[in-house]
Amino acid sequence: MTGATTKRDLRTGRSLWADSPGLGVRARSLTEAISVDVAIVGAGISGAFMAHELARDHSVAVLDRRPPLMGSTLASTALLQWEIDLPLTALAGRIGMAKAHRAYRRSRSAVDALKRIVAQEGIRCGLKPKQALYLAGDEYGHRALEAEAEARAAMGLESRYLGPADLRARFGVERTGAILSDGSASADPARLAAGLLRRAIENGARVWSPVEVLEAVEDPDGVTLLTDAGHAVRAKKVVFCCGYEFPKGVPTPGAEVISTWAMASKARTRCPAWLRDMLVWEASDPYLYLRMGGDGRLIVGGEDEASATAHEDPAKLVRKCETLTHKLRRLLPEVDFEVDYVWAGAFGESATGLPQIGPVEGMNHVHAVMGFGGNGITYSVIASQVVGRAVRGEADPDGDLYRA
Repeated sequence: MTGATTKRDLRTGRSLWADSPGLGVRARSLTEAISVDVAIVGAGISGAFMAHELARDHSVAVLDRRPPLMGSTLASTALLQWEIDLPLTALAGRIGMAKAHRAYRRSRSAVDALKRIVAQEGIRCGLKPKQALYLAGDEYGHRALEAEAEARAAMGLESRYLGPADLRARFGVERTGAILSDGSASADPARLAAGLLRRAIENGARVWSPVEVLEAVEDPDGVTLLTDAGHAVRAKKVVFCCGYEFPKGVPTPGAEVISTWAMASKARTRCPAWLRDMLVWEASDPYLYLRMGGDGRLIVGGEDEASATAHEDPAKLVRKCETLTHKLRRLLPEVDFEVDYVWAGAFGESATGLPQIGPVEGMNHVHAVMGFGGNGITYSVIASQVVGRAVRGEADPDGDLYRA
């Protein structure tokens, strides 16, 4: 932070996206018992994609204990990538090469599907196609990234390795190597979720908020959700889209909730021209990632910490902002910026970087979606496809990749 930024100026603890225009979503109070084909628990980005997918053919109720969009969606930095947190070569070592290839291809096609949905529905969310620059770091060095780029290119994914000289000449970045890939994007996650929910409402979905689901009681014909409103919601199918808040009774082997931090500069920050078309992240632990918004803000995140509650600490929020600022200045020393927003949130990760999507163990009519890893929005698209097919009685060809 420069000396011109004071504590009074800095919007500490407030997400940049909370001030986005056009976030209105019509919600209602639950004043009587209702019955629907599908009840979706969670009105964030995952619930929004799910409602958009299902409302065309089913009666849908979306329930949330908060106002719509007010959960982990606001903590996102919305780097819409197909690249998974665990590199292809490392993922193959965990789940086998064939499954790793399928996971990367499905992630790549999901970003394309997201772009199509936004275009077809006319959702104004600042969506912009971008390349991604994956920098060598302390977790994966230049040799690992060179092998990774070759492995991706061999399966037809648009990735190429850049050595230090090329990296310096093209981007002015001092690292031992990087992977440059095509096919990613960025957007305003709150406006994206709001637009999806509004389209679902136009197709007959209803949003009920604030409503907290206390218990799910299943029988052979469906599920009854007991709520704090005192009125039950009856559904043939229930989908929990609770972000990184694990639903009670849903096993999550190998997964944990951690804390993450983010910040945004003031608008119209002067940056190298290439950065406007690029997502940047690094192969380090903890890692730094950044992009530019459409209004010329630098949006920066990282410094993840293995704690489910550390993001609630105001003092740590300030310290993490200082660390992110220092790292950004070291990476891009020619960029002069002032921090405008600083925020934090919960974040889920799994042993493979893949999400958990599928039926809840022991229940025939309940699905759960937990978008572990840094590809939360991309995984929300995949979840809507996988669960959408299941609700229609169809099997998804990649559904096995995302089961616990």
